[in-house]
Amino acid sequence: MSDAQDALRAFHAEVDRAAGALATRHEARLRCGRGCHACCSDGLSVFEVEAERIRGAHAELLREGRPYPPGACAFLGDAGECRIYAERPYVCRTQGLPLRWLEEAEPGSPGVEQRDICPLNEAGEPLETLPDGDCWTLGPPEVRLRRIQEESAEGALHRVALRSLFRRA
Repeated sequence: MSDAQDALRAFHAEVDRAAGALATRHEARLRCGRGCHACCSDGLSVFEVEAERIRGAHAELLREGRPYPPGACAFLGDAGECRIYAERPYVCRTQGLPLRWLEEAEPGSPGVEQRDICPLNEAGEPLETLPDGDCWTLGPPEVRLRRIQEESAEGALHRVALRSLFRRA
């Protein structure tokens, strides 16, 4: 296994631990579970390092299987389950959680905080009143994933469409 794949596995494990703690904190509001695939949209792309992890663990599925019909993620099964759950990309590991990020209004100006959550999980304390630590903060994890990609043998920052991983896509 390459150093990049080791780094990616460690990154995914850390994301899972942190996202799991947030999911526990928000368990009363979260409606996410096996078969819920409202956020599993088509057209997602990942860095090559994540695509390689999926290829390595799911070679038979990618060679012999069929992607889910267009309109939803290619890796959904017939019951709406994720067929690559253990190797799912970073973007899928935090879905459903309250998200927060800073959006720069103008170059050089202080960012404006934005928050969002899956519409199925809106019931509960308003997002605006949640402490920052009760939200998944976008930005630093994505920078870390980008660094893993840059340091991998592939290096290039091009993205790979998930649907394209299937040989018969």
